[in-house]
Amino acid sequence: MTGNINEPLSTIYIMEMKLYRKTMLHTHCVTPVPFTKMYTLEEFASGKAWSPVKRENPCYFESKGTMKPESQGGETKHIKITVPERPFIAKEYPIGNPRDPFDKNLIERQIDERFNGFDFPNQIAASVCGPAAFFYCLQKDRPDAYAQAARELWRYGKTKIGDLIISPGEGCRHPTGIFYYDDGKPKIAGTDWMTLAGLRDSENTVLSFDALDSPVAGITMWQTLTEWFEKAGYERIFSNVGITQAGIQGIRDLNKYKEQGYKVVTLINDGLLVNSTNKTTLPTHWVVWDGLVTQDSNGYISLELYSRGKQETG
Repeated sequence: MTGNINEPLSTIYIMEMKLYRKTMLHTHCVTPVPFTKMYTLEEFASGKAWSPVKRENPCYFESKGTMKPESQGGETKHIKITVPERPFIAKEYPIGNPRDPFDKNLIERQIDERFNGFDFPNQIAASVCGPAAFFYCLQKDRPDAYAQAARELWRYGKTKIGDLIISPGEGCRHPTGIFYYDDGKPKIAGTDWMTLAGLRDSENTVLSFDALDSPVAGITMWQTLTEWFEKAGYERIFSNVGITQAGIQGIRDLNKYKEQGYKVVTLINDGLLVNSTNKTTLPTHWVVWDGLVTQDSNGYISLELYSRGKQETG
């Protein structure tokens, strides 16, 4: 099946499958919505494109038994169908709450908007700019993989992007705190909590990212961010991480890579952003370049970049 595919083994594919049940007279589709799951080409080639958890594979369930016909008095049998609990449930907004941030229809709408490029990952009030930078790049490069990862997190509470396993803990999947401002606008979208906070929490061995005000648990070091990209199939081409600032030559180097089509992700002080109120000088905010660093006739330097859910100027 994979012999004629000329792609790197780390290439991510999305399997789509329908199941049919054949009877004596008819063939019935038992999965009207196609089953989808994400695997790498290597997993397909090595026969590992399956999950040890039955419900995470293409399957359906049916009861067995023969009912008594009406001529013999008929028969009524009761069948108990169990459904696994939804993985993500906000403690202040449980299932059925009109403001449930993880409501299925709401999540699907958010995923569709991201898939079609109408919206982007937005941390808003959460300290997850590192995961936001990663998922922004993934959404731009592979919107199908982004959407599949978000759906798998909603269905199973975990996902795998290449070799990057995202499996947030109990606290992250049942967050506490207020998800909305007084005017009704969300502090973070449910999809962003599952993906951004879920990724950040998966890396935490001591601190749990279980609330919007978990700033320490949300800080992403450059080594961690690099690992996320590499596990997802990206290749690191250049790095000038250090205790000193990049300098003019460093900016020129990054411009060169951006011109060649590479993703450029940098850690900056967000006081450099237009309209920022930050007065500190420490680099604490991850951004993704959407253009080149330019200088106008007055000596002002600017850069089109992604930050907090939108393209900005720095």
